[in-house]
Amino acid sequence: MTAPFIDLSVHHNPKGLSDRVAYGFTKVLRWCADTFFAERYGHRAVVLETVAAVPGMVGATINHLACLRRMCDDKGWIKTLMDEAENERMHLMTFIEISKPTLFERAVIIGVQWVFYICFFALYLISSKTAHRVVGYFEEEAVISYTHYLAEIDEGRSANVPAPKIAKDYWGLPADATLRDVVLVVRADEAHHRDVNHGFANELAGLPVGPVAECPPHVTLEPNWKKAA
Repeated sequence: MTAPFIDLSVHHNPKGLSDRVAYGFTKVLRWCADTFFAERYGHRAVVLETVAAVPGMVGATINHLACLRRMCDDKGWIKTLMDEAENERMHLMTFIEISKPTLFERAVIIGVQWVFYICFFALYLISSKTAHRVVGYFEEEAVISYTHYLAEIDEGRSANVPAPKIAKDYWGLPADATLRDVVLVVRADEAHHRDVNHGFANELAGLPVGPVAECPPHVTLEPNWKKAA
């Protein structure tokens, strides 16, 4: 499989208090993840992807309500953010098949999700620009983490097991696809989310919107009622 090209050097330099708060918050969470999971990248992915799927849903909800109140067009933001949430959820469903979460990790997921959802919802209401910048920095860290995961696989410290069926179906991976192929497309997804959210934050700040990494092709998930119709 040809690896999707992404620019690993992309980083938004913090400018102003809002960016510095977002960057500092991200680094604190990164330290917590590194301390708790060390190099257990599969288990790290399971827990962190449950968090990563929250911002898109929160942003879509608040923008949807705002557009209803103002009776205005959303300029494509709602669908983009919903797609991001769905994509992150598929990352979670994939890594659950690869790294079975322990009961303790499931308990951590429940606690972290509630705390993060409430905090991020409040942040988005206070400053949507800061909220999108936080997600942009989150995704920068995700790209770094998955790059480290690839190195673990390539150097033999993590087994390059066959890709689960859910990943093959979602990304259209070949029948002989492996964990390495999964990590490559997931990392490319995260790079896309990184650029989209930094772009949203820039747009809200009146700054130029930079290029966006291409999102790997994947199937469009249809509701069960559509399949039955």
